[in-house]
Order: sequence, then C-alpha cells, then structure tokens
Amino acid sequence: MTEDPDRDFFLQPSCPAHRQYEALRRVFVEGRPHKEVAHQFGYSYGAFRQLVLQFRTARQAGQAPPFSPSTARAGLPNRPPPPPEL
Repeated sequence: MTEDPDRDFFLQPSCPAHRQYEALRRVFVEGRPHKEVAHQFGYSYGAFRQLVLQFRTARQAGQAPPFSPSTARAGLPNRPPPPPEL
C-alpha cells in the first residue's frame, strides 16, 4: 500500500482531540472492539475504557464531548440555543 498523506490524516491523527474522536467513532459507528481500537490509536486498554466511559457519562448528562468544536470554543455543552422570547 502506498502512503497517502490525506488518508493518513484520518487514520493516524496527531491532534489529541482528533485522535479521541476517531477512536470513539470506530467503536460507536463501526462497532470495532475496544482492544483493537485502543491498540490502533496507541492507548492502553484501561485508558481507552476510561475514555469510552467518560464519553458515555457526558452524553447521558447532556454534555458535549471534549472534542466538540462548540465546547472547545465556549467551554459550554453542545446544545441548541433557547428560542427567542416574543
């Protein structure tokens, strides 16, 4: 297989937030095993399990994950704004 920098950007992310997003996406969207994903992205199995738990806990509490753009900018949960008062 030849190297493709554009493909590698997604398969080998260097930014921590991007790496978390891609790893969690593989688990929740692709249904890949935790151990496999942890190894692929350089996490220990225990650390990756903790990341998954933190993600699920935040989502159940209605909070945005830490890699959400709006969370990173404003430090607030990723929720739609309230409707304007009439």
